[in-house]
Amino acid sequence: MKALCWHGRNDIRCDTVPDPVIEDSRDVIIKVTSCAICGSDLHLMDGQMPTMKSGDVLGHEFMGEVVEVGTGFTKFKKGDRIVVPFNINCGACRQCKLGNYSVCERSNRNAEMAAAQFGYTTAGLFGYSHLTGGYAGGQAEYVRVPMADVAPMKVPEGMDDESVLFLTDILPTGWQGAEHCEIQGGETIAVWGAGPVGIFAIQSAKIMGAERIIAIETVPERIALARKAGATDIIDFMNEDVFERIKEITKGQGADGVIDCVGMEASAGHGGLTGVLSAVQEKLTATERPYALAEAIKAVRPCGIVSVPGVYGGPIPVNMGSIVQKGLTLKSGQTHVKRYLEPLTKLIQEGKIDMTSLITHRSHDLADGPDLYKAFRDKKDGCVKVVFHLN
Repeated sequence: MKALCWHGRNDIRCDTVPDPVIEDSRDVIIKVTSCAICGSDLHLMDGQMPTMKSGDVLGHEFMGEVVEVGTGFTKFKKGDRIVVPFNINCGACRQCKLGNYSVCERSNRNAEMAAAQFGYTTAGLFGYSHLTGGYAGGQAEYVRVPMADVAPMKVPEGMDDESVLFLTDILPTGWQGAEHCEIQGGETIAVWGAGPVGIFAIQSAKIMGAERIIAIETVPERIALARKAGATDIIDFMNEDVFERIKEITKGQGADGVIDCVGMEASAGHGGLTGVLSAVQEKLTATERPYALAEAIKAVRPCGIVSVPGVYGGPIPVNMGSIVQKGLTLKSGQTHVKRYLEPLTKLIQEGKIDMTSLITHRSHDLADGPDLYKAFRDKKDGCVKVVFHLN
């Protein structure tokens, strides 16, 4: 089968690799009908995540049709269309029972490696380094889905792929990022970065009742999407002082919550928002990096919340003095996707979430993948989100 594979920093290839096979009675094999390139895939492309191996199959945003099931498997049958969350869940460990699916204690095949890095293991993830289990990803024609009786969801009748594909990651991630701000209604929420996760964080904050939503961005195409998603104010951080503008907008009070949707992508030296932030960071002291998180901590009001759905893979300097003296709450974590599947599906069916406006590039051939990775990384041709339709 064809698959997009990692072969080193900035070296993504469309390879022919062996088809997956059933390895456990809880497995299913799916024929991928749609998959996408995620912003966090760029961290792998840029060599920012350790434990990648040449030939690893990429991708954690995918869905498809069940073509084979494990012995005695009953949740799905051949022909079912399913959405597959990016994290793999056993359903039986303490964390899964608590609904903390992104830190499942049993799905990471390299749990000792993860524990050595983070203190405790995290869940196994599709296509995201051997630190998270070394599972083959979904930018491929077929995928083995382990523990498929827990996290994946059957697609409701009448919903096409583009209506549900982003339930795999970026929609729940944006939603959780907004949820962490504890929005009750009437708040001012600032969102750093209007990429795909940022766009869904804006939509989510609006649904939750935020009165003002400030998008902090500099790429014109993303600014336009942020406005459409519900941003009431735009701050172009290349031309305006973010802190001073937020104080102006909030009459000196500061934002009630700030969502960092940039993460360590800010340190990657390429075009668009990523490259601009990299250039900005070169002028900062070590304690001011990473720039987006530092600005979020600065701009949020005293006793406010900083939410961090943006991915960070290792140690970073953080201004703990500001966090402590201002009494801030910092919330983060990989997304507990399964927790949100049903309520978000309902919102999509009710037409309350726009799932397709951010898709700028579509392809029907994985062979286009290497070039589309570069376009997404460099923000060429207005690239905001890439989706492959393989059916």
